[in-house]
Amino acid sequence: MTLRKGERPPLPEPLPVPTVDAHTHLDACGAKDAAGVATIVDRAESVGIARVITVADDLDAAIWAADASEWDDRVFAATAVHPTRTSKFGDEEKAVLEQLATRPRVVAIGETGLDYYWDYSPSEAQREAFRWHIDLAKRAGKPLMIHDRDAHDDIMRILHEQGAPDRVVFHCFSGDAEFARKCVDAGYVLSFAGAVTFRNAKDLQAAAQLVPQDQLLVETDAPFLTPHPFRGRPNEPYCAVYTLRDLAELRGEDVGDLACAVRATAERVFSLPSVTSHDSSGE
Repeated sequence: MTLRKGERPPLPEPLPVPTVDAHTHLDACGAKDAAGVATIVDRAESVGIARVITVADDLDAAIWAADASEWDDRVFAATAVHPTRTSKFGDEEKAVLEQLATRPRVVAIGETGLDYYWDYSPSEAQREAFRWHIDLAKRAGKPLMIHDRDAHDDIMRILHEQGAPDRVVFHCFSGDAEFARKCVDAGYVLSFAGAVTFRNAKDLQAAAQLVPQDQLLVETDAPFLTPHPFRGRPNEPYCAVYTLRDLAELRGEDVGDLACAVRATAERVFSLPSVTSHDSSGE
């Protein structure tokens, strides 16, 4: 299929059972209000992505994500300041994030961590902010959602030094099989995005094969990292179906079984209610 530039991928074949997109950015996907959120989540639900976690990268996005989670009961939020935005991270930011962490539909502290690929924030500022977010996750009793780019060793070192929260999720896992084994052995959860479907991602695919079902999540990181064969096109939560199907084939598992396992892991890690029915009116 040939798609025009900027055109969304087609809707995939629906999953046999509903599951969860564990990490997306609804605001960056174009949702501005409750109607926009509902449109995107309706599309996702039509193919089996019944719930999504929308994630912040700066303070304004954190406030928006927390609000959006209250517009539609299929949406939950994670709030933090992204490591690349931590060059200015002081009392004002901390006070807002402290308040957001108390909101019941904010189900994780994230995405936080380290990013040594970009140079937008000094590495020491990133590490200090990461330590603060770890502490917030523990005080709030919520999972820590980690952004890790070219920073595996420092991420693990700081988690060890600070003492990791009970629940840790490596969003858009980017390591190889050796690093995946370290994370699994530590009890961490690994979330795989569309990059695992890229044909040159052999190390990442090897990592995905060894993760136990109860430590594995699937995400889009939309609007980024659209799965193969639609790489470079706009991503949305419904595209998690493409990634999940590729993972099931890679791991030699039934797609329905994997979708159920991913849903169960998301429900456990993020303390989500079990899927029943929903009323997207927000009433």
